[in-house]
Amino acid sequence: EIDGGYMVPYTVTIPNSKVSFEMLPIPGGETLIGSPDDEENRLDDEGTQFKVMIEPFWMAKCEVTWAEYKEFMKTYNIFKEFQAAEMRIVNESNVADTITSPTPLYEPDTTFALGAEDDQPAVTMSQYAAKQYTKWIGAITGTVCRLPSECEWEHACRAGTSTPFSFDDADQIDEYAWHYGNSDDAYHAVGQKKPNAWGLHDMHGNVAELCLDQYYEDTYSKFGGKTVNAWDAIQWTKTMFPHVIRGGGWDCDAEQLRSAARRSTEDWRDSDPNVPKSPWWFTDEPSQAVGFRIIRPLKVPTKEQQQQVYRIDSDKLQMAVEFRLEEGRGIRALVDKDLPAAIEELKNRK
Repeated sequence: EIDGGYMVPYTVTIPNSKVSFEMLPIPGGETLIGSPDDEENRLDDEGTQFKVMIEPFWMAKCEVTWAEYKEFMKTYNIFKEFQAAEMRIVNESNVADTITSPTPLYEPDTTFALGAEDDQPAVTMSQYAAKQYTKWIGAITGTVCRLPSECEWEHACRAGTSTPFSFDDADQIDEYAWHYGNSDDAYHAVGQKKPNAWGLHDMHGNVAELCLDQYYEDTYSKFGGKTVNAWDAIQWTKTMFPHVIRGGGWDCDAEQLRSAARRSTEDWRDSDPNVPKSPWWFTDEPSQAVGFRIIRPLKVPTKEQQQQVYRIDSDKLQMAVEFRLEEGRGIRALVDKDLPAAIEELKNRK
C-alpha cells in the first residue's frame, strides 16, 4: 500500500517475443544497512551500519534469464537492418535515447559454458552491458528500469529482517540458495529455491548480482550512524572496475551469501584477445557466477537522474566503446516505445 493506492505485481512480456518475467512491489521505508559487529563471518567492509530511507520500487522476481537477455542480444542485427534501411537515424537530438549493442559472440565458450537454457540466469556481462539492457527494456515497455543501488538491493534482500539471512535459521540455507556446497559447480534455473518474504527468489546465491555502485571497502564509514536517502548513498562509478555485486553465487561459501555480504567485480577479461577488450562482456571464469536483476522505481526518475544511471562511467570505457563502434564491432541505436512497432515495420518491408 502506498499513498493514493496500491502497488501490485505485474508481468512484463518483452515486445516482439513470447518471453515474459514478473515484477514484484518492494515497499519503501527505513532499512539498517550493513551488519553488526557481532555477526558471525562479518567482514570489515560491512560496517559501520547506517540507516537508509528507501523509496518504493518494483523488482524482478528472479534474475534476468538467458531467455530475456538473448532478446537484447538480438538487437545488434536488428539495428544493423535499421541502419541499412535508413530508419531511426541517430542524431544530436536523440543520441541521449540510444544504447550500444555488441556484435554477436564469436566464441561464446566462457559465456555459455555452464548452460544457456531459457530459464537459467544470464551471466558474464559487464556492468555497462547490464545498464544498457535496463535502458532498453525500460524504453521498449514505456517505463524506466535500472540496476538497483547497493542499498536498494540489501533492502529488498532483507525483506524486513535484520538476521544474517532473510530467513531465521542459517541451517535452512539449502532451502533458499544455490551455493558452493550444493550447486555442483554450476548455476541453476531461476526460482527453484524458496523466495524471501517479499517473494524474491535467489537473492541469496545462484549468481551474484550487479549493482549501480562503485565498490569501496570504506563506503559505510562515510555514513556510519547517520540516516541518508538511498539516492544520496549511491557511490557513482568513476572507473570501469570494481563494481558492487551482491548476494553471492553458486561458487561462494554460504557465509558469502549473507544479506550484508559485499563483493566486487574485477577486470575479468584476461582471456579476451581483442584490443581494446570488450566493454560488454567478461571472458574469465569468475564472471560465470555474476548476473543481475532489474528494478523499476515507483517515482519516475527525472531526465537528469536517468542520464546519471545510464552514463558511461569513465574515459577509458568511453574510448573502448567508441573504438568498437568505429571498427564495426558494435552499433549505437535509438531505443524508445516506438521500437517494437518499427521492428514490425522492418519485417513487413522484406
